[in-house]
Amino acid sequence: MPQATTPLAVLGAGSWGTALAIQFARAGHPTRLWGRDPAQQAAMAAARRNARYLPEAAFPEALSVVERLDQAVEGVNDILIAVPSHALRGVLTALTPLLGSGARLAWATKGFELDTGLLPHQVAKEILGTERPFAVLSGPTFAREVGQGLPTAMTIASADEAFAQSLAQSLSADRFRAYTSSDIVGVEVGGAIKNVLAVGAGLADGLGFGANTRVALITRGLVEMTRLGVALGAQRETFMGLAGLGDLVLTCTDDQSRNRRFGLLLAAGSSVEAALAQIGQVVEGYLAAKAVRRVAQREGVEMPICDGIYRLLYENLPPQEVVKALMSRPIKAEFGR
Repeated sequence: MPQATTPLAVLGAGSWGTALAIQFARAGHPTRLWGRDPAQQAAMAAARRNARYLPEAAFPEALSVVERLDQAVEGVNDILIAVPSHALRGVLTALTPLLGSGARLAWATKGFELDTGLLPHQVAKEILGTERPFAVLSGPTFAREVGQGLPTAMTIASADEAFAQSLAQSLSADRFRAYTSSDIVGVEVGGAIKNVLAVGAGLADGLGFGANTRVALITRGLVEMTRLGVALGAQRETFMGLAGLGDLVLTCTDDQSRNRRFGLLLAAGSSVEAALAQIGQVVEGYLAAKAVRRVAQREGVEMPICDGIYRLLYENLPPQEVVKALMSRPIKAEFGR
């Protein structure tokens, strides 16, 4: 693949930001990786790997580590933000005075903003206006496997088709395929709700509820995801694809998922605080449970599984009571409202 000349910036040096930066560089794109911890940045630059979050993945030659945000975005056309949802607003605000007129922004951030109930693209429009091209990256991907170069597919959604295609080409290589979509809302809703459902899947499996329970949670959880997404303006078919069903199944069934592991720890008797501390990284599903509940109530959308997970996490409802409440709901048609 021919080497690109204009650098691309990845902001956020956790496991996911690091993996995406590696993939951009592996695909032949000069890439700058920035994180908020200068000491961690210096350590990565020296070791040529992220020893804290992705130790097995060596950095390609095309990947450089920078310690200052202005260094990361200087002369860059495309910027990818890979930070937790609660940090997105702060990063966008810090970026505002540094952006060139032609800069295009994408993010791999998943989840509603807790205080406002806004999706990431709505936060971006509020801070940066509506003139810039925006895109979101999502889909069934674990950072460790991307870092190792294992075969992976994901979705890039943007209202700007040229931007989505450009990012897809920048990421794609022999073992990585990016698909494009115009449905930003659907892709973002899928990325937010699957984390909540993965906490529930881990909890159910940890309590020994069995495979029947797991598949029921995934399937009916997909219905809830689709219901809220359509209410917010998403395309229904998005939830049948990589960013919907694909990401949901991945996150609910594999222990690489921090959200699933969080549920497993709760099932083993850990408190919420102890489980979060043991994971040692952001567990998006914990805060997402509160945000999803608020948005569902605002939109008048019924989401009993997500609501049960919220009540377990924030109201100390025993898991057996959550299951009892779900199983005693009125009988109705599977595909009714």
